[in-house]
Amino acid sequence: MNFDEIIDRRGTGSTKWDRMEAYGGVSPADGIPMWVADMDFRAADVLQDAMQSLMDRANYGYFPGDGEMNEAVAWWMKERHGWDVDPSHMSSTAGLGHAIALILETYTDPGDEVIIFTPVYHEFTNKIELTKRVVHEAPLVIEDGIYHMDLDALEAGLSGKERMMLISSPHNPAGRIWTRGELRQLSEFCTRHDLIMVADEIHHDLVFPGQTFTHFLNAAPEAADRTFVLTAASKTFNTAGARVGTVTIPNPDLRKRFRQALLEHQTQPNLLGVELTRAAYSPGGAAWVDELVAYLDGNHRLFLDGIGQIPALKAMPMQSTYLAWVNFADTGMDMKEVLRRVHEDARLVPSVGADFGTGGETFLRFNIATPRARVAEAVERLQAAFADLQ
Repeated sequence: MNFDEIIDRRGTGSTKWDRMEAYGGVSPADGIPMWVADMDFRAADVLQDAMQSLMDRANYGYFPGDGEMNEAVAWWMKERHGWDVDPSHMSSTAGLGHAIALILETYTDPGDEVIIFTPVYHEFTNKIELTKRVVHEAPLVIEDGIYHMDLDALEAGLSGKERMMLISSPHNPAGRIWTRGELRQLSEFCTRHDLIMVADEIHHDLVFPGQTFTHFLNAAPEAADRTFVLTAASKTFNTAGARVGTVTIPNPDLRKRFRQALLEHQTQPNLLGVELTRAAYSPGGAAWVDELVAYLDGNHRLFLDGIGQIPALKAMPMQSTYLAWVNFADTGMDMKEVLRRVHEDARLVPSVGADFGTGGETFLRFNIATPRARVAEAVERLQAAFADLQ
């Protein structure tokens, strides 16, 4: 796979490219979008073959559903991650954002509090607030350069209205992989306070060499009765437009309620998403992912090395994902000036850290899943934009 190939996505309906000017004020004519978690690489051959097979049928009518896809998901989790999951415990949703919203609506009530560890993926807060629930922020603390959860502080600040905990694992935006011990501590916390655990594990395949990801239920199998695990091929294979996610629910009573909610909302998996996911979770897909992760590892090293040459900027070490989390606090500038330099001088559009909640105010998130030449160009532009700090 040639990940160095430059593909012109401008004018193709790509949110990342065609909405960058609306989001960051930078034209795609000369700007580099580094905001939306979307990759700029050509689709894997296994996906293209699946699409061609679908086209060759020349018919897009009703189909049996997600049974074969769920078998493929189970195979992938077992082969790639050592997670032995029962396909009968899976349900399909229209992406994981939809899954989170439906879980909130089904198992909590308006006014209930949902714990999230901030800074974290902004859609957690959006979904909690859209469903009239209340965000309970548990700010992460930085120790030895990486994030840690402060469960003592969280426990001391509980109101008694908390009903659910929602985690990003691996963590978005910082790429932190929670250890088996940390996940077990979360399990014990949820048991102690009778909380439902929702583990969003969408970045689980994008793990750099030398790092190990552990699925929540592999770390804490005793928590199966209160846990929802969210997975999808969409980040690994860049198939977000297909809008299919998988929710694994071991508890039969919780699973029955969730499937009833899907039925009431008339939610069923779509043919395109099912076929793409089934094709992705295959030996051919595995080989492609191995190449992808090796390439992303090179990109992340290039980007972090370049950021390290700007004295006042601090990039958090990346253990996974393709999202670099950079702190501008030591520049002595307010974030308005930081963004002016990043947008107007460097012509880059990263994600604004404040959108990720408490603790993200001085950060920007940079998507490095793009050909290496663009990553190198972005580094050079940032170094020039902050040359006066060097």
